[in-house]
Amino acid sequence: MSSDSRNAHCKRWRQALQQGREALAADYRTSRNARDYLLRHGQLVDGIIRSAWEVLGMGQRAALLAVGGYGRGQLFPHSDIDLLLLLPEATSQSLNGFVEDFIGAMWDIGLEVGHSVRTVQQCLSEAAQDITVETTLLENRLLAGNPALYQQLNAAVEKHRDPLAFLEGKLLEQQQRHTKHFGVTSNLEPNVKESPGGLRDLHTILWISKAIGVGQNWDSLTRNEILTPSEARLIRYSERQLEQVRIDLHLAARRREDRLIFDLQQQVATMGGLSDNKAKRASEQLMQLYYKSAKNVSQLNGILLPNLRARLLCDVPRTTQQLDQHFYSVNNMLGIYDSDVFDREPATILLAFLHMQRHSLNGMAPRTLRALWHARRQINERFRHDPQNLQLFMQLFREGRGLTRTLRRMNLYGVLGKYWPAFGRIIGQMQHDLFHVYTVDEHILMVVRNLRRFAVPEFNHEYPLLSRLIGDFDKPELLYIAGMLHDIAKGRGGDHSQLGMADAAQFCDTHGIAGDDRELVIWLVQHHLTMSSIAQKQDIYDPATIQQFADLARNPRWLAALYILTVADIRGTSPKVWNAWKAKLLEDLYHATLRTLTRGGQINADSELEERKTAARKLLRLNTVPEGAEQAFWAQLDMVYFLRHEPREIAWHTRLLNRCLHTTEPVVRARLLDDNKDGLQLLVYTPDQPELFARICAFLGRHNYSIADAKIYTTRHNYALDTFHVFLPEYHDSNYRDLINFIEFELAATLQRQDPIQLPPKGRLNRHQKHFPIRPQVLIRPDDKGRHYVLSITAADSPGLLARIAKVLSDYRVSVDSAKIMTLGGRVEDSFLLSSACLGDDRTLLALENDLINSLRI
Repeated sequence: MSSDSRNAHCKRWRQALQQGREALAADYRTSRNARDYLLRHGQLVDGIIRSAWEVLGMGQRAALLAVGGYGRGQLFPHSDIDLLLLLPEATSQSLNGFVEDFIGAMWDIGLEVGHSVRTVQQCLSEAAQDITVETTLLENRLLAGNPALYQQLNAAVEKHRDPLAFLEGKLLEQQQRHTKHFGVTSNLEPNVKESPGGLRDLHTILWISKAIGVGQNWDSLTRNEILTPSEARLIRYSERQLEQVRIDLHLAARRREDRLIFDLQQQVATMGGLSDNKAKRASEQLMQLYYKSAKNVSQLNGILLPNLRARLLCDVPRTTQQLDQHFYSVNNMLGIYDSDVFDREPATILLAFLHMQRHSLNGMAPRTLRALWHARRQINERFRHDPQNLQLFMQLFREGRGLTRTLRRMNLYGVLGKYWPAFGRIIGQMQHDLFHVYTVDEHILMVVRNLRRFAVPEFNHEYPLLSRLIGDFDKPELLYIAGMLHDIAKGRGGDHSQLGMADAAQFCDTHGIAGDDRELVIWLVQHHLTMSSIAQKQDIYDPATIQQFADLARNPRWLAALYILTVADIRGTSPKVWNAWKAKLLEDLYHATLRTLTRGGQINADSELEERKTAARKLLRLNTVPEGAEQAFWAQLDMVYFLRHEPREIAWHTRLLNRCLHTTEPVVRARLLDDNKDGLQLLVYTPDQPELFARICAFLGRHNYSIADAKIYTTRHNYALDTFHVFLPEYHDSNYRDLINFIEFELAATLQRQDPIQLPPKGRLNRHQKHFPIRPQVLIRPDDKGRHYVLSITAADSPGLLARIAKVLSDYRVSVDSAKIMTLGGRVEDSFLLSSACLGDDRTLLALENDLINSLRI
């Protein structure tokens, strides 16, 4: 065929493909029939590929097979078109040339082809080494070419397939895929295809079913009694929902995009006919529908795969042990003697989970799981108020070991939300605060998982103090229950901490938690954010702050409970939110408050001052600083300095500065804060100069260093003695010393020259902030003592934000005495202690607030 003729054909096919896809998309937007779209899209592409095969003269010399999703007949708008060109064992050079010409034509037409060119023997060899190839060959159909080659391949693949090895391989593959997506269906940006509960879980069921010969679609599985009719209806419904979302994603993105990212959620929701209402955005409604479908798929996946495995291993010897008159263990799975036991005696629903927890069983046998799943309707108001069921539910928390797994199973199978309607209302509830990466229900389960991890001896090395505290706690089940309750009121509007107190009281009253235990659980729900807020927003080395928090905590038991819950809560928001700096702040706050509570509840400032000086002297002696060498330096410091710095900081400052007390050049020193290299402590000591704080912040911002905490102090002889906690950009252990040397030299030189302040660029909004914007808020108010002003800022995080704030304050000649920088994902909540005579003027104060708000806008 001539080049011009080939190009003309490709142009005609390309136009037919484009026009056909546009017509299909238009029809789909009206009909919303996902299965019809996928079928017709596949037929459209089939026709073009067959025409090209014939026109290019491929004939019967090879076979062209559709494989993978295309072979299955499910071709999404921008999915790859997987082809297998099956060649005879003896291949001529001319045939290879035809193959290359054919593949080139596919790309010229505009088809995104994923292709392989193999013989039958090569297919068998590749399938033996890679289960993905074997799976691809499982779903194939002949498009064009030699049918004898096609039949030969299928016969050979069928002959060489090991059903048990295939099943075990696909189960392992699914487990690894789920782990990659954190093992949960409710990530805020799930992958519709690959996440747990996604389309791939449905494909896995059908692949295994076909491989072991019990069916290749939902109808055949129903006929073979693998699926019940009601399960088949639910699985088809969930499949249609997921297919619609994936089609909408591709059409909205105009590319292959399988993640429901924030950028597309609202658009996909409106394509599905959803709209914003007073309670929820369209995107939130979409995500709850998605999570419901994904959970259905996960539940049925958990029922069907064990059933398929049991069907294949029906002759394998079983190890059984009776647990009671209703249950037995079989191969470390929970079995039931009578399939109707859950309907006849509903209390056995909770008893089943208790048995799995007590005996560390891996799960439920297929018959047990199916019976439980269908018996959920028995969980009603009568069930919830039955004293036996209330006692069984509490016993789950008292058993301790296996609690997290048990709660996850109960949530997966829909039991937890039915038993506890308040929990059922927050299943799939989105959180748009830019630092939670899970839905509310998943976050709660992560918090309980963290609490249990503190209590497991194998993990004592991770958090020794927390492990000791929870090990000494008399009733740890109260902590787990508080973890389950702490965010139970989210999504209702208003302060969820206050609203959750009513739920906590009701839960305690219903489940027999009384007296001080009841008050503790309610108090933990009310104040689960308090300790974190104090640690990250207030000066925890100020005795007044500690005294106020000690009055709130009441006693060491309540303090320990709040500390444990606070750490578990922060660590359960996102893998990126927790760090060693926050751990240190909370631990220091806990120890300081505990000392106050054990000394009778009152702090004596003078004795506290002497204790810190004594501790600092001991550290100086350990560092071979001669006795009395600190006196000259300490003479320039007042009580405020000693009360705002811990002994380790005092000793470090003294050791560095006692010999350069009156230096004329800036002194900049930095050190790693801990063995984890989770940031630096930075010391700046220099004769005071205008705009010093702004100049330091601008320097650090330009080099992408984030400030977490700043203590600004001026000595009696007018020297600035400022201490910063700085997070570094990503670095390797091999070059952190170079970064320290760079900061020390360059920042000192900048301060010496008093360079003009160069603010870092604002940067662009990230996609989270774009779709879930944070309105900047600025509040300036006098402190309790009337000597300073407190500036509170809430805004979206961006490069150089602190530097811009510092520059505005400098322009108004406002001094910053301390800064507490709290970054939660893409949200900052910063607090500053200010001093300036101009802040007493209302007009100036209003102008300052306006300028600060303008500086926060990206």
